[in-house]
Amino acid sequence: MTARVLSVAGSDSGGGAGIQADLKTITALGGFAMTAVTAVTVQNTLGVSDVFPVPPDIVAAQIRAVLSDIGADCVKTGMLVSAEVVIAVTEALPGGMPLVVDPVMVSTSGRALLDEAGVTALRTHLFPKATLITPNLPEAESLLGHAITDGAQAARDLLRLGCFAVLLKGGHGEGDVLTDYLADADGVRPFPAPRIDSRSTHGTGCTLASAIATGLAQGMTMTDAVERARTYVRRAIESALALGSGNGPLNHGHLAH
Repeated sequence: MTARVLSVAGSDSGGGAGIQADLKTITALGGFAMTAVTAVTVQNTLGVSDVFPVPPDIVAAQIRAVLSDIGADCVKTGMLVSAEVVIAVTEALPGGMPLVVDPVMVSTSGRALLDEAGVTALRTHLFPKATLITPNLPEAESLLGHAITDGAQAARDLLRLGCFAVLLKGGHGEGDVLTDYLADADGVRPFPAPRIDSRSTHGTGCTLASAIATGLAQGMTMTDAVERARTYVRRAIESALALGSGNGPLNHGHLAH
């Protein structure tokens, strides 16, 4: 049976991030993608110029409609807009379902996508239900309340927020080698890789999280799902399409060539 993945996220009119990136990624990796839209964003490669939030009850209704009929083998969340949406999503999701939470707080271009109350709601309500959270370095610093100097220790600290596992992404780090850290009850595993010099990095976080969610939905172990997702994202950056004048999108369809 095809692995079913539900993405709960915002819509990106430029097609590079959000539910558009999730749909492309899940499909490319062999899953069946479904969505619950949390917001309509007005954006392109140059940035986000406006956001229209979807009412929390409509977000929750989308989730319940999909789960009551088609079902899901994993849920992935991205942009959740506000504390009210975070709580609505948490209440709509059944316990025990694999859940990948990408704590989207700021767009690639610097636009705030989640208010402070929403960040608190993530920590209090959604993280304890999460199989995996995938913060980047700025998001992790916001969640922990301090600057990060040791990625492995920061990943351990994030585990204390109640999730089963953490993938701390190192893409915002400095140097020629960037390291992601996967932490769970068994310890911390580093994933170092050479930096890719590219402006086509819009939607990398969305793509990585949905790729991992697809792997988990297909029955892969956490480590195997992370490894495949990282390879998929790296190749999508390396073969990017050079579209737009700003932070361009990835090549989500590279597996088809």
